[in-house]
Amino acid sequence: MPAASPVESTSLRLTVLGSGTSMGVPTLGCECRVCRSTDPRDNRTRPSVLLSRAGRNVVIDTTPDFRFQALRVGLQRLDAVVFTHAHADHILGFDDIRPFNMRQKSEVPVYGSVGTLSTLRRTFAYVFDGSPAISTIPQVCLHEINGPFHPFGAELVPVPAVHGDMDVLGFRFGRGAYLTDFSSLPDSSKELLRGLDDLILDALRHAPHPMHQTVEQALALVLELRPRRAWFTHIAHDLPHEETNAWLRSRGFGQVELAYDGLTFEVTL
Repeated sequence: MPAASPVESTSLRLTVLGSGTSMGVPTLGCECRVCRSTDPRDNRTRPSVLLSRAGRNVVIDTTPDFRFQALRVGLQRLDAVVFTHAHADHILGFDDIRPFNMRQKSEVPVYGSVGTLSTLRRTFAYVFDGSPAISTIPQVCLHEINGPFHPFGAELVPVPAVHGDMDVLGFRFGRGAYLTDFSSLPDSSKELLRGLDDLILDALRHAPHPMHQTVEQALALVLELRPRRAWFTHIAHDLPHEETNAWLRSRGFGQVELAYDGLTFEVTL
Protein backbone atom coordinates (compact mmCIF):
# COMPACT_ATOMS: atom_id res chain seq x y z
CA MET A 1 0.00 0.00 0.00
CA PRO A 2 1.19 3.59 -0.55
CA ALA A 3 2.66 5.48 2.37
CA ALA A 4 0.16 7.23 4.58
CA SER A 5 -0.62 10.80 3.64
CA PRO A 6 -1.25 13.65 6.10
CA VAL A 7 -4.97 13.71 5.26
CA GLU A 8 -5.30 10.25 6.85
CA SER A 9 -5.18 11.75 10.32
CA THR A 10 -8.71 13.02 9.84
CA SER A 11 -9.89 10.56 7.18
CA LEU A 12 -9.49 7.03 5.97
CA ARG A 13 -9.14 5.63 2.47
CA LEU A 14 -11.74 3.10 1.41
CA THR A 15 -10.94 0.67 -1.40
CA VAL A 16 -13.56 -1.68 -2.82
CA LEU A 17 -11.79 -5.03 -3.04
CA GLY A 18 -14.82 -6.80 -4.48
CA SER A 19 -18.26 -5.64 -5.64
CA GLY A 20 -19.81 -8.88 -6.90
CA THR A 21 -22.36 -11.35 -5.68
CA SER A 22 -21.57 -14.73 -4.12
CA MET A 23 -20.79 -16.42 -7.45
CA GLY A 24 -18.79 -13.50 -8.80
CA VAL A 25 -19.01 -11.92 -12.24
CA PRO A 26 -18.29 -13.47 -14.72
CA THR A 27 -20.30 -16.35 -13.27
CA LEU A 28 -19.03 -19.82 -14.10
CA GLY A 29 -20.60 -21.23 -17.25
CA CYS A 30 -22.57 -18.08 -18.04
CA GLU A 31 -22.57 -16.51 -21.49
CA CYS A 32 -24.73 -13.43 -20.73
CA ARG A 33 -23.61 -10.06 -22.03
CA VAL A 34 -22.36 -8.88 -18.62
CA CYS A 35 -20.30 -12.02 -18.07
CA ARG A 36 -18.84 -11.54 -21.57
CA SER A 37 -18.36 -7.78 -21.12
CA THR A 38 -15.01 -6.18 -21.94
CA ASP A 39 -15.64 -3.39 -19.43
CA PRO A 40 -13.32 -4.20 -16.49
CA ARG A 41 -15.91 -2.72 -14.10
CA ASP A 42 -18.19 -5.64 -15.00
CA ASN A 43 -15.57 -8.06 -13.64
CA ARG A 44 -16.64 -8.38 -10.01
CA THR A 45 -14.99 -10.46 -7.31
CA ARG A 46 -16.77 -11.35 -4.07
CA PRO A 47 -17.79 -8.44 -1.76
CA SER A 48 -15.19 -6.85 0.51
CA VAL A 49 -13.67 -3.47 1.31
CA LEU A 50 -10.33 -2.27 2.66
CA LEU A 51 -10.12 0.61 5.13
CA SER A 52 -6.68 2.26 5.36
CA ARG A 53 -5.56 4.91 7.80
CA ALA A 54 -2.13 6.11 8.98
CA GLY A 55 -0.36 3.08 7.51
CA ARG A 56 -2.75 0.56 9.03
CA ASN A 57 -5.25 -1.57 7.15
CA VAL A 58 -8.53 -3.26 8.08
CA VAL A 59 -10.31 -5.65 5.72
CA ILE A 60 -14.05 -6.20 6.01
CA ASP A 61 -14.64 -9.88 5.07
CA THR A 62 -12.07 -12.33 3.71
CA THR A 63 -13.77 -13.60 0.56
CA PRO A 64 -12.68 -16.62 -1.50
CA ASP A 65 -10.95 -14.01 -3.68
CA PHE A 66 -9.06 -12.39 -0.77
CA ARG A 67 -5.59 -13.47 -1.91
CA PHE A 68 -6.16 -12.09 -5.41
CA GLN A 69 -7.78 -8.93 -4.07
CA ALA A 70 -4.86 -8.26 -1.70
CA LEU A 71 -2.32 -8.83 -4.46
CA ARG A 72 -4.23 -6.55 -6.83
CA VAL A 73 -4.09 -3.58 -4.41
CA GLY A 74 -0.57 -4.35 -3.17
CA LEU A 75 -1.62 -4.98 0.44
CA GLN A 76 1.55 -5.18 2.54
CA ARG A 77 0.10 -5.11 6.04
CA LEU A 78 -3.08 -6.33 7.70
CA ASP A 79 -4.00 -4.92 11.10
CA ALA A 80 -7.47 -6.42 11.59
CA VAL A 81 -10.25 -8.36 9.89
CA VAL A 82 -13.88 -7.46 10.53
CA PHE A 83 -16.70 -9.79 9.49
CA THR A 84 -20.22 -8.82 8.48
CA HIS A 85 -21.45 -12.42 8.72
CA ALA A 86 -20.25 -15.97 8.12
CA HIS A 87 -21.58 -16.96 4.71
CA ALA A 88 -19.04 -18.74 2.53
CA ASP A 89 -18.47 -15.83 0.15
CA HIS A 90 -17.38 -13.70 3.12
CA ILE A 91 -15.13 -16.02 5.13
CA LEU A 92 -13.48 -18.61 2.88
CA GLY A 93 -10.33 -16.52 2.34
CA PHE A 94 -9.61 -16.69 6.10
CA ASP A 95 -6.58 -18.97 5.67
CA ASP A 96 -4.86 -16.30 3.56
CA ILE A 97 -4.21 -14.30 6.72
CA ARG A 98 -1.10 -16.47 7.20
CA PRO A 99 1.38 -14.45 5.12
CA PHE A 100 0.58 -11.36 7.19
CA ASN A 101 1.21 -13.29 10.40
CA MET A 102 4.61 -14.31 9.06
CA ARG A 103 5.47 -10.85 7.77
CA GLN A 104 4.30 -9.00 10.89
CA LYS A 105 5.29 -11.72 13.41
CA SER A 106 2.04 -11.19 15.30
CA GLU A 107 -1.56 -12.28 15.55
CA VAL A 108 -4.22 -10.50 13.53
CA PRO A 109 -7.27 -9.31 15.53
CA VAL A 110 -10.54 -10.64 14.13
CA TYR A 111 -13.90 -9.05 14.95
CA GLY A 112 -17.35 -10.53 14.50
CA SER A 113 -20.68 -11.30 16.11
CA VAL A 114 -21.05 -14.28 18.45
CA GLY A 115 -22.62 -16.31 15.65
CA THR A 116 -19.96 -15.37 13.13
CA LEU A 117 -17.10 -16.25 15.48
CA SER A 118 -18.78 -19.58 16.27
CA THR A 119 -18.98 -20.41 12.56
CA LEU A 120 -15.33 -19.44 12.06
CA ARG A 121 -14.31 -21.79 14.87
CA ARG A 122 -16.29 -24.62 13.29
CA THR A 123 -15.33 -23.99 9.66
CA PHE A 124 -11.65 -23.49 10.43
CA ALA A 125 -11.41 -25.98 13.30
CA TYR A 126 -7.72 -26.63 12.55
CA VAL A 127 -7.00 -23.04 13.62
CA PHE A 128 -8.86 -23.21 16.93
CA ASP A 129 -8.87 -26.84 18.16
CA GLY A 130 -5.48 -26.61 19.86
CA SER A 131 -3.98 -29.51 17.90
CA PRO A 132 -0.25 -29.28 17.16
CA ALA A 133 0.31 -27.80 13.72
CA ILE A 134 3.24 -29.01 11.63
CA SER A 135 2.69 -26.21 9.11
CA THR A 136 1.52 -22.62 9.32
CA ILE A 137 -2.04 -21.78 10.35
CA PRO A 138 -3.66 -18.37 10.78
CA GLN A 139 -2.66 -16.72 14.05
CA VAL A 140 -5.61 -14.66 15.21
CA CYS A 141 -7.25 -13.29 18.33
CA LEU A 142 -11.05 -13.20 18.26
CA HIS A 143 -13.08 -10.24 19.51
CA GLU A 144 -16.86 -10.27 19.87
CA ILE A 145 -18.54 -7.16 18.51
CA ASN A 146 -20.97 -5.81 21.09
CA GLY A 147 -20.71 -2.08 20.40
CA PRO A 148 -18.42 0.47 18.74
CA PHE A 149 -14.78 -0.60 18.52
CA HIS A 150 -11.47 0.86 17.36
CA PRO A 151 -9.49 -1.61 15.24
CA PHE A 152 -7.02 0.97 13.90
CA GLY A 153 -7.50 4.16 15.86
CA ALA A 154 -10.78 5.05 14.18
CA GLU A 155 -14.19 4.06 15.48
CA LEU A 156 -16.31 1.47 13.70
CA VAL A 157 -19.95 1.47 14.73
CA PRO A 158 -21.83 -1.81 14.10
CA VAL A 159 -25.10 -1.38 12.22
CA PRO A 160 -27.44 -4.37 12.68
CA ALA A 161 -29.27 -5.55 9.56
CA VAL A 162 -31.28 -8.55 8.41
CA HIS A 163 -30.17 -10.85 5.57
CA GLY A 164 -33.22 -12.99 4.85
CA ASP A 165 -33.66 -14.73 8.20
CA MET A 166 -30.12 -14.02 9.40
CA ASP A 167 -28.80 -11.18 11.56
CA VAL A 168 -25.79 -9.48 10.00
CA LEU A 169 -23.72 -6.36 10.60
CA GLY A 170 -22.89 -3.32 8.56
CA PHE A 171 -20.44 -0.69 9.79
CA ARG A 172 -20.27 3.07 10.00
CA PHE A 173 -16.91 4.85 10.09
CA GLY A 174 -17.05 8.63 10.33
CA ARG A 175 -19.13 9.93 7.42
CA GLY A 176 -19.04 6.62 5.55
CA ALA A 177 -20.81 3.28 5.96
CA TYR A 178 -20.68 -0.17 4.41
CA LEU A 179 -23.70 -2.52 4.36
CA THR A 180 -23.43 -5.54 2.13
CA ASP A 181 -25.76 -8.55 2.14
CA PHE A 182 -29.01 -7.36 3.67
CA SER A 183 -32.71 -7.34 2.84
CA SER A 184 -34.01 -4.99 5.53
CA LEU A 185 -32.87 -2.49 8.14
CA PRO A 186 -34.53 -1.82 11.49
CA ASP A 187 -35.41 1.81 12.20
CA SER A 188 -32.79 1.93 14.97
CA SER A 189 -30.09 1.12 12.41
CA LYS A 190 -31.36 3.77 10.00
CA GLU A 191 -30.75 6.34 12.72
CA LEU A 192 -27.08 5.29 12.75
CA LEU A 193 -26.85 6.13 9.06
CA ARG A 194 -27.86 9.78 9.01
CA GLY A 195 -25.47 12.47 7.81
CA LEU A 196 -23.31 10.28 5.58
CA ASP A 197 -21.11 11.41 2.74
CA ASP A 198 -20.74 7.89 1.31
CA LEU A 199 -23.01 4.88 1.77
CA ILE A 200 -22.09 1.55 0.17
CA LEU A 201 -25.09 -0.75 0.20
CA ASP A 202 -26.49 -3.99 -1.18
CA ALA A 203 -28.36 -3.75 -4.50
CA LEU A 204 -28.25 -7.19 -6.08
CA ARG A 205 -30.43 -6.76 -9.17
CA HIS A 206 -33.87 -5.56 -10.30
CA ALA A 207 -35.68 -8.87 -9.71
CA PRO A 208 -36.73 -9.64 -6.11
CA HIS A 209 -34.55 -11.83 -3.91
CA PRO A 210 -35.43 -13.11 -0.42
CA MET A 211 -32.06 -12.15 1.09
CA HIS A 212 -30.95 -9.03 -0.76
CA GLN A 213 -32.22 -5.60 -1.68
CA THR A 214 -33.31 -4.92 -5.22
CA VAL A 215 -32.12 -1.79 -6.99
CA GLU A 216 -35.50 -0.15 -6.34
CA GLN A 217 -35.38 -1.01 -2.63
CA ALA A 218 -31.85 0.36 -2.39
CA LEU A 219 -32.93 3.58 -4.10
CA ALA A 220 -35.82 3.95 -1.66
CA LEU A 221 -33.35 3.64 1.22
CA VAL A 222 -31.06 6.22 -0.38
CA LEU A 223 -34.00 8.64 -0.59
CA GLU A 224 -34.79 7.99 3.06
CA LEU A 225 -31.23 8.29 4.43
CA ARG A 226 -30.05 10.98 1.98
CA PRO A 227 -26.30 10.31 1.86
CA ARG A 228 -24.30 12.69 -0.31
CA ARG A 229 -23.22 9.74 -2.48
CA ALA A 230 -24.34 6.11 -2.63
CA TRP A 231 -22.55 3.14 -4.14
CA PHE A 232 -24.28 -0.18 -4.88
CA THR A 233 -22.42 -3.42 -4.19
CA HIS A 234 -22.97 -7.20 -4.11
CA ILE A 235 -23.96 -6.79 -7.75
CA ALA A 236 -25.20 -9.73 -9.84
CA HIS A 237 -24.56 -10.23 -13.54
CA ASP A 238 -27.97 -8.72 -14.28
CA LEU A 239 -26.59 -5.18 -14.05
CA PRO A 240 -24.15 -3.90 -16.72
CA HIS A 241 -22.02 -1.19 -15.16
CA GLU A 242 -22.22 1.74 -17.56
CA GLU A 243 -25.76 1.05 -18.70
CA THR A 244 -27.02 0.86 -15.13
CA ASN A 245 -25.26 4.09 -14.17
CA ALA A 246 -26.84 5.82 -17.16
CA TRP A 247 -30.26 4.47 -16.11
CA LEU A 248 -29.72 5.78 -12.58
CA ARG A 249 -28.87 9.23 -13.95
CA SER A 250 -31.96 9.17 -16.16
CA ARG A 251 -34.06 8.48 -13.06
CA GLY A 252 -32.60 11.53 -11.31
CA PHE A 253 -30.13 9.60 -9.15
CA GLY A 254 -26.91 11.25 -10.25
CA GLN A 255 -25.48 10.75 -6.77
CA VAL A 256 -25.85 6.95 -7.02
CA GLU A 257 -23.50 4.64 -8.94
CA LEU A 258 -22.52 1.01 -9.04
CA ALA A 259 -19.35 0.33 -7.09
CA TYR A 260 -16.61 -1.59 -8.89
CA ASP A 261 -13.51 -3.52 -7.93
CA GLY A 262 -10.73 -1.02 -7.31
CA LEU A 263 -12.96 1.98 -6.56
CA THR A 264 -11.26 4.11 -3.91
CA PHE A 265 -12.10 7.34 -2.13
CA GLU A 266 -11.46 9.24 1.10
CA VAL A 267 -13.94 9.14 3.98
CA THR A 268 -13.95 11.94 6.55
CA LEU A 269 -13.85 10.77 10.16
